[in-house]
This record gives sequence, C-alpha cells and structure tokens, in this order.
Amino acid sequence: MLQVGEVSRRLGLNPQTLYFYERIGLIPAAKRTQAGYRLFDEQDIERLSFITRVKALGFSLEEIKELLKLQDQCFFSCGEVYNILFYKIQQIEQNIRQLQDLREELLPLLERCQENSTHAEPDRQCVVFRESISEDS
Repeated sequence: MLQVGEVSRRLGLNPQTLYFYERIGLIPAAKRTQAGYRLFDEQDIERLSFITRVKALGFSLEEIKELLKLQDQCFFSCGEVYNILFYKIQQIEQNIRQLQDLREELLPLLERCQENSTHAEPDRQCVVFRESISEDS
C-alpha cells in the first residue's frame, strides 16, 4: 500500500490530481490509515496508470469515465475499443481541419502586420483586427 506522495512520484502526478480523480469518481475512495492518510494498492495504481495513458492520448475525463466503466464491467471487446478509437480519430481530424482553417484566416493578418511594421510608422497603432472585422461585416 502506498500513500499519496509515493503514488504521485511513481506516476508523475500532482497529489491534487489524485484527490480530484477520487472526487469525480475516476478512482474509488482510497482506503485510509488510522491517522486518515489515503492508501493505494496495486489495483489503484494500475487504474491510475490507465487513466494517465489514455489522458495522454487525448481522451477527456468524461471519455475516460466511459472507458473505465467498460473496463470495470470486463466488457472491453476489440469492436468496442475500435469504435471508441475511430470516433476519437474523427474528432482529432475535425480539430485539425478547424485549426488549419484558423491558420488560413490568421496568415493574411500576420502578413498585413508585417507589412505595416516594416513601413514608415512601425510603432503606430495596429488596426489589422479592426480592418478584418469591418471586412466581415
């Protein structure tokens, strides 16, 4: 059994993260010593390792809750995992498209700023955002 500090060091997590995960139900309430210190067993550490791994893959805490439910029910078929991963990849691809669109909107503004700053009055107030807003209206 390990205390919070030991688990935090072992997994590279902030102790507050452990408390938060317990509070929102990602991990069960920790066992306690007579003095009230939280204790984590190997099963808790495996669960926290799983949470850390899938969080690093970009899953939200809500998505992690769903994955843990499946894991707890011992129903973690390849088909189910495939659907979850496929949906996650679709979300990532949508985010990439949105970020690319945003980049395309920002590049002309950057170019205008560069043009304005290299001409006669580089310290004058920048109106690029004001210009882009009035063009959209």
